[in-house]
Amino acid sequence: MAKRGGFSGGMPGNMNNLMKQAQRMQKQMEEQAKALEEKTYEASSGGGAVKVVITGKKEITEVHIDPEIVDPEDVETLEDAIAAAVNEAIRLQEEDQNSQMSKITGGMGGMGGFPF
Repeated sequence: MAKRGGFSGGMPGNMNNLMKQAQRMQKQMEEQAKALEEKTYEASSGGGAVKVVITGKKEITEVHIDPEIVDPEDVETLEDAIAAAVNEAIRLQEEDQNSQMSKITGGMGGMGGFPF
């Protein structure tokens, strides 16, 4: 009688355990992604003259500008300060997201980190 599937002895059991572990990891990742979306990240620039708050979805929810930084003769400085604060908030969000997901995947790089 021919063997089926080409697996030897205990391999199907190991594969079943691997699938269960992958499903648990996927569920944890989904839960963590949802929690991260609900978080907010705050960054400032210009010595605190510009403050930006974003969500875990990278949506800007707040922008605070100190009136003292507003100079009609130098709009470029204000624009640079806003861009710097937004970029820093995004960097903070991405760093947190990568850190939290790495805890779940054990540094495998997400589900795409499997070697097959």
